[in-house]
Amino acid sequence: MFNLLVSARGWAPTRDASSADRLFEYTAPHVITRFKSDNQVDFAALCQLPTLMLDETNGNPHKPARLVTLIRARYSGREIELEYANDPDAPPLTNGMLETLARDLDITPFEFERTHWAVKDIDLFRVLNRAAAPRRPRARVFRLNEPEHIEPSLVSAMMPFDSRFDAVAATLKEVSENAGLRCRRADDIWDDPAVIQDVVSLIDQSRVVIADCTDRNPNVFYEIGIAHTLGRDVILITQNDGDIPFDLRHLRYVKYLNNGEGLQALAAKLFPRLRELAGED
Repeated sequence: MFNLLVSARGWAPTRDASSADRLFEYTAPHVITRFKSDNQVDFAALCQLPTLMLDETNGNPHKPARLVTLIRARYSGREIELEYANDPDAPPLTNGMLETLARDLDITPFEFERTHWAVKDIDLFRVLNRAAAPRRPRARVFRLNEPEHIEPSLVSAMMPFDSRFDAVAATLKEVSENAGLRCRRADDIWDDPAVIQDVVSLIDQSRVVIADCTDRNPNVFYEIGIAHTLGRDVILITQNDGDIPFDLRHLRYVKYLNNGEGLQALAAKLFPRLRELAGED
């Protein structure tokens, strides 16, 4: 968790105050319950959290943001008096940088323009460290999200755009849902004029990629290469052993029959692996 403190007038170097009536705005109910009981706020516990202090953006994304340690917080009339110290090891931050991470930090756009004190149930340092990691090489044929954003519950199904695979796709969706995940097939979406961009975007956002090698479809092989390059967990399936490319035969795969009984068996084999992957987050 972390504190998010935003002020319209800016923050003094080590001491300032926040509006008492805006404490816990944009804060999830379960988080409020953790720090407030019988109308009493546990400021000592809040001071244990890392804290971001921002000026309201007001159209200037270059305003510096500060990562501080709260030393003391207490009510003083209609305000909360604060004492804090800058984190000397913190990387330089700006509102604009944080706005690019807003979804990962659970910060709504309006919060950058609103004086308030929110508490977010997010691992702040994990998000900042991930954003500070070396940027991915810029692709030329398609676009990748920057920074990377993976949906923990998303499974993508890569297979030929052929009605013969509709029952397979339905099976993958059902077993994914049973495992607490959701599965999308590339031809279910049309967000971009270029088909390849929709496919790559789906892979890029996915936690798991299931790829059907049946019929040695070149598009599927291309998509497997993208998924492996992006570091996704890839599960290979096929109706024929010989359809697994030589370079992938050292990897486990699931062989299935494309009929009612065979698809039930496929689901039974995939379920424990999907449950395992779903439980890793």
